[in-house]
Amino acid sequence: MPKKTLLMSEHVQTSAFSKDNPFPAKLIENRLLNKPGSHKETRHLVVDIAGSDLHYKVGDSLGVFPTNRASEVDELLMRLSASGQEAVSPAMLKLTTPIPLREALTSRLALAKPTRKFLELLAAKSADEGDKAKLAVLLAPEGKDQLAGYLEDREYVDLLAEFPSAKIAPQELVDLMRKLMPRLYSIASSSKPFPTEVHLTVAIVRYETNHRTRVGVASTFLSDRVELKNTPVPIFVSDSHFGVPADTAKDIIMVGPGTGVAPFRAFMQERVATNATGRNWLFFGDQHRGTDYLYEEEWTEWQAKGQLARADLAFSRDQVLKVYVQDRMRENAAELWAWIQNGAHFYVCGDAKRMAKDVDVALHDVIAQQGGLDAAAAIAYVKQMKKDQRYQRDVY
Repeated sequence: MPKKTLLMSEHVQTSAFSKDNPFPAKLIENRLLNKPGSHKETRHLVVDIAGSDLHYKVGDSLGVFPTNRASEVDELLMRLSASGQEAVSPAMLKLTTPIPLREALTSRLALAKPTRKFLELLAAKSADEGDKAKLAVLLAPEGKDQLAGYLEDREYVDLLAEFPSAKIAPQELVDLMRKLMPRLYSIASSSKPFPTEVHLTVAIVRYETNHRTRVGVASTFLSDRVELKNTPVPIFVSDSHFGVPADTAKDIIMVGPGTGVAPFRAFMQERVATNATGRNWLFFGDQHRGTDYLYEEEWTEWQAKGQLARADLAFSRDQVLKVYVQDRMRENAAELWAWIQNGAHFYVCGDAKRMAKDVDVALHDVIAQQGGLDAAAAIAYVKQMKKDQRYQRDVY
């Protein structure tokens, strides 16, 4: 990761609140960003941090400690024949005193991603010959690949339902579960206009596996289970290497499709607030322009005022052939190279598996072609950009 020497307004956190002592914030806004007809559910969420003495800079992330759905906890308790009041002390939590099982399952442990060890426990505890035979097949050395796919589609409750003859004690279950970890979200606001608020751009995750409806724990915690201005949302600020150049005269190029656009909304607010003279260029993409252009009104207003020099858009499903942000980069290769040659900083935020890799390839190609460089020289050029902190990525 790049060092942080070129970031603006580096904050030293003086708040008493941290990851180990999260601040009980309140959610004060929750609105849908996608328009009717979209296949996506992306929400703009505003978290009130007044009274926390927490500070953040653009590029930072907000850590959120979620809770699991009550319906999922209830079914797990039912499958265990437990009341929820049983005292447990999950091994990985290293507690000094036990806590009630319901509390452990609600706010301390992850209900997904069961492990091979849990299947082994079920096999040892199963009283049904058919269950034992099925588990033996799954646990056989030659069934390693099959087992991985099988577990991927299931959560702990599925396995308890599938093998009801295995009587599992609450402590046995919790000892094999993972901790429920906080989720990090890129902050979509600048503290200059919003010193007591943190804005988030969150894709709400809902899907189905093994004939059950699943949800993203943290995204649906924020969208469905937090009552506005009432339910405490435990949060902390996570410092990042990602941020605008200290020299406000420098141009910036921002590549952020989907929710990857979040920090770039913050970048623009910061650049406007600091009267940055450097130009700003956005590459944004999603499925449909009519329904999925996140923060369209804001980008349009910044363009109209001359604060956003360019916005090149790639809506993949608005035409027969899919178009992505890396395609727009190649279409504008000459201009992109001119900006980079002029010292522009290049930023990427979003999906690490495909988008960020494709954008990286496109960047190398543009530099090689427009700069008349061979592959090795283009690689060296990009490496120098990273060393100079002119190429930064926040990918996940």
